[in-house]
This record gives sequence, structure tokens and C-alpha cells, in this order.
Amino acid sequence: MLTEIGQVEAIFRYPVKSMGGERLEVANLGWHGLEGDRRLAFRRVDDRSGMPWLTASKLPDLLLFTPHREDGVAGDLPVHIRTPDGEQMPVFGEDLAREVGHRYGAPVQMMQLNQGIFDEASISVIASDTVREIGRLAGQSPDARRFRPNVVVRLLRPAPFQEDDWLGGVLSFGEGDDTPAITVTMRDLRCSMVNFDPDSAAPAPEVMKAIVRANQNNAGIYGTVTRIGELAVGQPVILRVAEKKERR
Repeated sequence: MLTEIGQVEAIFRYPVKSMGGERLEVANLGWHGLEGDRRLAFRRVDDRSGMPWLTASKLPDLLLFTPHREDGVAGDLPVHIRTPDGEQMPVFGEDLAREVGHRYGAPVQMMQLNQGIFDEASISVIASDTVREIGRLAGQSPDARRFRPNVVVRLLRPAPFQEDDWLGGVLSFGEGDDTPAITVTMRDLRCSMVNFDPDSAAPAPEVMKAIVRANQNNAGIYGTVTRIGELAVGQPVILRVAEKKERR
């Protein structure tokens, strides 16, 4: 059963894990998420766990570092990072690692993984109605960037937390049989990163508290790419769910 549920309102990509993101009009969806998304991350040199990546939950200032590309340079990866103080530093330079390590209080190293560095899955989606409801409950201005999604959907039938109903279904973006698509695999269980303002890194614990109260700390969904292609703002979003068979 196919149902048009809305349209793509915004697309975001985060070249360096936990740093500032890019808002795009068009993006290529590959087998490992959006091309250029979370391909870089700082590794905590002294951490021997399976998740050594430095994130904004440990260093909120990371949100204030902004990746930048240079005109005429091929590829999806940034060349420089602008620090919160406005200084430009090469992505793989010692100065940047030293700056971030100083703020964190321990040595770090920039790493590149061609298939991306993701917590749960390579693509995330949230509805703008969910963002607005959480903002209302938390007494904060609604800002999708707090949730670091790849795709924001404007729903045809406005209601928050509709994403939970998409579990097990397939979301396709655009019209036709060859449009990019993802299978919805799990709800997005939120961490403390939603509390940090993306422009100032100032904490607002009431944001996560609101999500816990309203929807058991879930907001949005994760998905696995099942068909690659071009995503674009304004594309219709189609939900396909399997029809339930009647028992005899």
C-alpha cells in the first residue's frame, strides 16, 4: 500500500561527526547514506573502546566548528574547518587537532572512513511537526538542527511523532520506481546532544526531558538505504507498507 505522507522540506549533511552541518537543496543518496556525510571524525587517542569518536555530548564546542570546501576542489569532503574563534585550519592539520584536543582536555586525531561514522544507521529522518512539538513542550524555538537529521519531512497530515508509524515500511523520495528509498529500521532514541543550541552550544536540558515525556525519548527514525539516487527539496515522500493478511 502506497501513501504520500508529505514532501522533503530540508536536507542536511554533516561532513565531520558532531561539527556544524550543511543545508543542501540536492544531495546524492548512496549505499552508505548521503555522499560526504560523517566521513570524518575525531578519534580520542587514549580511548580503546569500540566507540572512540569525540562527539558534542562530550565536547559541545564541536558544534561551533564549521567545515568548509574550496571552489574548484573536487569531492564531497571539506578542506578547512573554521574554529569558533573564526580561524581557518586545514582538516588534517596538527593545529586543528591541537585546538580540539585542548578544548577536550586529551589528544585527538582526525580520521576518515569512506563508509561513514554513524551511531546507529546511515540515514535519519524527522518530521517538522515533531520538531515543533518538542520545541513547544520544552519552551524553546523549534530548530531541526538540534536533531541532526539528514531529511526533514513536511507532513500532509500534521501531527507529531508520526515517524513511529513508519517502522518496517519503505520511504521513497520522488515519483517513479527508480527514486531513492530507505527501509525504516528503528526509532531514533535521543541522547543529550539535542539539548545543545547549534549556534551557541548552550545547554537546554528541558529539550531531552520533553522528548522523554512525550514519546519515551524517541524523535524521528533511522533507515537503511534500499535504492540510491538523488534527493531534492520539494520531492514527495511516499510510504509503502505491507498489507496485513486476514486470518482465516
